[in-house]
Amino acid sequence: MPQSAVVIGAGITGSLVAHALASRGWSVTVVEARHVGAGSSSRTAAGIRQQFSTVETVLGMQYSVAFYKDFVERVGGTQVPIVQNGYLFLLAMQEEVESARQRVAMQQALGLGVELLEGAALSARFPWVSREAVLAGTHCPTDGFLHPATVYNEAMAAAQRLGAVLYQNAPVTGAEHVGERLVSVTTPRGRFAADLFVDATNAWTPRLASVLGATPLPVAPLKRYLWFIERAGAMSRESLLGMPLTITPSGAYCRPENAESMLVGWAHDAPAEVEFADEDQDRVDEAFSHRSGTDSMAFSAWAAVAEAIPSVEEFAGITATTAGYYATTPDHNPFLGFDPQVKNLVRLVGFSGHGAMFGPFSALVATTLAESGRAVSHVSSVNGDIPVGAFAIGRTYGHAERLVI
Repeated sequence: MPQSAVVIGAGITGSLVAHALASRGWSVTVVEARHVGAGSSSRTAAGIRQQFSTVETVLGMQYSVAFYKDFVERVGGTQVPIVQNGYLFLLAMQEEVESARQRVAMQQALGLGVELLEGAALSARFPWVSREAVLAGTHCPTDGFLHPATVYNEAMAAAQRLGAVLYQNAPVTGAEHVGERLVSVTTPRGRFAADLFVDATNAWTPRLASVLGATPLPVAPLKRYLWFIERAGAMSRESLLGMPLTITPSGAYCRPENAESMLVGWAHDAPAEVEFADEDQDRVDEAFSHRSGTDSMAFSAWAAVAEAIPSVEEFAGITATTAGYYATTPDHNPFLGFDPQVKNLVRLVGFSGHGAMFGPFSALVATTLAESGRAVSHVSSVNGDIPVGAFAIGRTYGHAERLVI
C-alpha cells in the first residue's frame, strides 16, 4: 500500500524519484537545500551511455535510454531530453583494442548495438579521427547526451501535478529517530515526517549522513571542470553538431554543445573536498581556468582532444570554464539501497559522474525498494530482471567500473 516519503535533494535523481513514487500513489515531500537543479545536475557534461564494463550498469543504462526516449509520454513536457549522437571510445594501444573486443562481446550479448571499428572501418565512419594517433574505437549509436534542465524541471513539475510538495531553501538540519527508523527531518521550512526517506544528495551525502545518523559511505566529492571551445577551421557546423560524445585515448573527451561550440572535459587527480561549500561548485582554480594561459589544464585538454581529432586544433579559442563535483566511490559504482543503520532510509549516491544517466534506473530501484520494504537482488523492467548487487551498500569492491571519464 502506498505510504509517505520525503525525498532529500531535487536534482535529476531526486526529481525522478519524486515523480516515480508520486505516480504510484505515494504522498511525496521533496526538500531541497537551495533550488531545483542547484547541485551537480546543472553542471554535468550530461553524457548517457550503455557502454560500461559492469553487466548491471549496461542493463540499467539500457533501461535509462529507453526511459529518456519516451520521456514526454512517461513524464510530460514537450522536449525529449536525450540527443542520441552516440558514444565513441577511441583506442591507441593494441592491448586496449583486445580488451575492448572482449567488452564489446559482453555488451552485444546483453543486446546492445555496439561495434568495434578498426583502421579503415573507423576512418570511413569517422574521417575526422587521426589515423596516426588512433587504432580503433567502440561505437554505440544509441548513446548520447542529455538536456539536464529539461529532466529535473519537467520531472519535478510532473511530480507536483501528481500531488508532491516541494520545499526549496530547505536544508536538512536535524532528524528524529525511533529505534532504527527515521521518523522526521527538520529544515528551516519546517519538520517533515514520513514512512520512507530518500537520500538523493550525491556529493553532499557525507554531511547529510552525519545529520541523519546514517552509515558513513566512502563517497568522495572531487572537483571536475568543463571547457567550451569555439568552432573554426575545417570542421563544419554539421560535422560538429552530429559528432558523438568522443573519448580520446588520453581520457580527454568532447561533444557538441551546439553547432558553434564544443564541450571538453578531462579527469584529473584531485583531493576529496568533503567540506566544500555550495559556492565552491563554481570555484575555478587558477590551474584549470582558460584565463590562466596556455599552461593551464584547459589548454592541455584542448591539445589532447586535437591529437585525436586534428581539426579541433584549428578551433578559435576557449570561451568558458565551468566546474562541479563528482561523487566518487572506490569502484566507481553508485550505492543504491537501504542504509544499514537507518532501516527506512534509501541511499542513492556516489554516481562517479554518472548520476544524470542513472536517473531513471535509480528511480526504478528506489520505487522497488520502497514497495518491497527490504533489500532486493534485482529490479524488474519490461526487458526483464536487472541485478543490482554491484550497487549494494556494504559490497566488497571486486570489479571496478573501468570506463570512467
